[in-house]
Amino acid sequence: MADDSPTANYRYISRPRRTREDRRFVTGRGAFVQDVRHPDTKHVALVSSPYPRARILSIDTGAALAMDGVLDVITGAELAAHTDRLYHGVDLPGVRWHPLALDMTRYAGEWVAAVVADSRYIAEDAAELVAVEYEPLDAAIGIERVMQPDAPLVHPDHGSNILLKKTFTWGPVADDFGAAEHTISYRARWGRSSAVPIETFGVVSRWSEKDEMLEVWASIQMPQYQEQIADALRLPLNAVRVHNYIDVGGSYGVKRGIKQTVLTGYAARKLGVPVRLIEDRIDNMTGGDAHGPDRLFDITMAFDGDGLVRSMKMRVVDDVGAYPGRAIQQLGKPISALCGPYRMNSIEYDVTSVTSNKTSQVAVRGFGQAPTNFAVEMGIDRIARALGMDRLAVRRRNFIRRDEFPWRIPSGTNYDSGDYHAVLDKVLAFAGWDALVARRDAMRAEGRLAGLGIATCLEPGGGNNIFEHLLNEKIRITTFVESALLKIDGQGQITVGISTHTAGQGHQTLAATVAGEELERDPDGIRVVHLDSLEALPTRGPVASRMAIMLGTAVSKAARRLRDRMIRIAAHDLSVADADIEYADGEFAVRGAPARRLSWNEVVFIAHRQLHRMPPDLEPGLQTIEVHAVPGGGQLPNDRGEVQIYPCFSFQAHIPLVEIDRVTGRVEILDYAVAHDCGTVINPHIVRGMMMGGIAHGIGAALYEKFDYTDDGQLLSGTFLDYLLPSAHEIPDIRDTDHCTPSPLTSHGQKGSGEGGYLGAPAAMNSAVNDALAPLGISLHELPMRLSAVEEALHQHPAAPSPGKPEDET
Repeated sequence: MADDSPTANYRYISRPRRTREDRRFVTGRGAFVQDVRHPDTKHVALVSSPYPRARILSIDTGAALAMDGVLDVITGAELAAHTDRLYHGVDLPGVRWHPLALDMTRYAGEWVAAVVADSRYIAEDAAELVAVEYEPLDAAIGIERVMQPDAPLVHPDHGSNILLKKTFTWGPVADDFGAAEHTISYRARWGRSSAVPIETFGVVSRWSEKDEMLEVWASIQMPQYQEQIADALRLPLNAVRVHNYIDVGGSYGVKRGIKQTVLTGYAARKLGVPVRLIEDRIDNMTGGDAHGPDRLFDITMAFDGDGLVRSMKMRVVDDVGAYPGRAIQQLGKPISALCGPYRMNSIEYDVTSVTSNKTSQVAVRGFGQAPTNFAVEMGIDRIARALGMDRLAVRRRNFIRRDEFPWRIPSGTNYDSGDYHAVLDKVLAFAGWDALVARRDAMRAEGRLAGLGIATCLEPGGGNNIFEHLLNEKIRITTFVESALLKIDGQGQITVGISTHTAGQGHQTLAATVAGEELERDPDGIRVVHLDSLEALPTRGPVASRMAIMLGTAVSKAARRLRDRMIRIAAHDLSVADADIEYADGEFAVRGAPARRLSWNEVVFIAHRQLHRMPPDLEPGLQTIEVHAVPGGGQLPNDRGEVQIYPCFSFQAHIPLVEIDRVTGRVEILDYAVAHDCGTVINPHIVRGMMMGGIAHGIGAALYEKFDYTDDGQLLSGTFLDYLLPSAHEIPDIRDTDHCTPSPLTSHGQKGSGEGGYLGAPAAMNSAVNDALAPLGISLHELPMRLSAVEEALHQHPAAPSPGKPEDET
């Protein structure tokens, strides 16, 4: 039977192929920052504040400097005198951010001084001899408390703990609320969790006096990394060389590395030696780039009697910690998919960003989208419960239909394509929904607390980031690009140059597969290299699920251009028109006269050595670059705040079955099924790996992980003893199926796939737990739903009332 799937005609794309990066990792040949060794490298240990908020009265470095092997002790005052402030995503007068604390510490664990020594051991011992005199102060803690007029000020010169407050209204919100038959209001709370990659952040900096250049090897995933380093160190951008071949031991957004690199870059230049800073786990979890969104939602939805949602008002408060960096912008990305896959007509979005005496927030997988999806999905479940309707029916009723794409959401973004009903139907059949319902009900009949969850999510991909302008009008950036360099050398070998680090996403496999597809050459024979930042072409890097979309399309366009050039050379040499050449499997034949042909190597030889056989207006050699802009980018928001933000939108539907222990509150996942649609899959193994990792990440956020603080600002979970990561014992076998709705905006219909698992799993787990608790009339609205929280809820509601309408329904 003929294969009529959208990918049927591909020979390499969508075909199972071993990830080429695997070989060096499983054979221990990866090149991580810890593996970078230069003669005479010195090492950094950090002195951290024990207080969440304190004045620094004095720092005595004498005893530390007197130790053998200690080269230097750098304080915040010294570093601030020789470097510029670090960058925030919005204008924040009076909020000064430096790699080391200056005058005041603003969270427990903030770095106060740095010791540089011959070894890490010596540096650690010397760090304990640095005597810092503090004047402890009351801390600002509590997402609503810090907004009170009498709250301690994290940055007194700013005059307020509120860093940003904006309200957006898209569409006729008041009219839609007035016309709706029902409204429902609820609160959702996303606890401060994060991504916790195996490798902490590390950096090696070396100053070359001969070249007057800073060289950097780092485990980063940070757009415009070298620009921020150069700015802070007061260097021209082309005096910074970042070596992008370094493997990154996981990131998921958190490896920003700016303050660490500015610190080591300054030390390397001052001392004239290479300087290495590798965070230990405590450095990372208390003072590094580790903490994610800490968000409170108050939402009201307006809907009809049949469950159709007309409008939504979403008030959001986000605690970004002491220094926001770009974290505030995590309130912006959700604008690209604020209504999820649902056909809402209008939205009011009220956002507030507050600072507190907690560790600074950074980007985490999805850049703020996962908390929003969790909050919206909770509302859909609540509407179904309020109306006594099936949760599936409410979702189906509100889904955008396949024939309605491209669909414009109230904030102005067009969704490119999708078939949400088909994906939902597919996962229901795949999971065996009816059987799962029967299994849940049978367990309930035995007196057990069983629940079946359902959640869907959209994954914006492509990384246009125009939402930054909505939060800060001075940011007038309209698009981001990604680039690829392709060349075919004199032997006919293909090399692809890319400009980014890789943190396990398989960029080399992606680029080779796409180039192989276009040139009809085996991807295993194509070399892919990481260009350093001075060689590299424009890039935004691997953020926002953008590499399949952006790098894939850039490689595709570059490869097509090379193929067309080879066709032109063959046509000229065979004295026919370009259109008369047929290319297949490395052979260039005259259409209708297949005996007249040139091989791949013959065309290559002409291009490189036989210029007399070349078209006279064609440059010698076979090389090209492609700089690809985000589809639909290039525009700032209009006067209504409407704008096309991300170009491509993937879709997932999650179904977990759980059981809750009535005594302990422990949640056990008995079954987990998911269906995903990220358009054309470039490599099935990579997509599946990203999805599984994302779901595990989401289960952690839903049930276990939280950076918890005392009321006076001490971090309670700064080690793996206290910050609970799910292990293989807590993550179930995940069953998955896929669907393909190609995007019309990319080279082969591909979309992003790195974040969807994390976007959908927390909402699905909340849906399942609340379904299990529904017979008791209990509903949890806060993540993580840790054992203690569930146990407390159970014991506060010992009776088992019948489920009724939520108290907040009107």
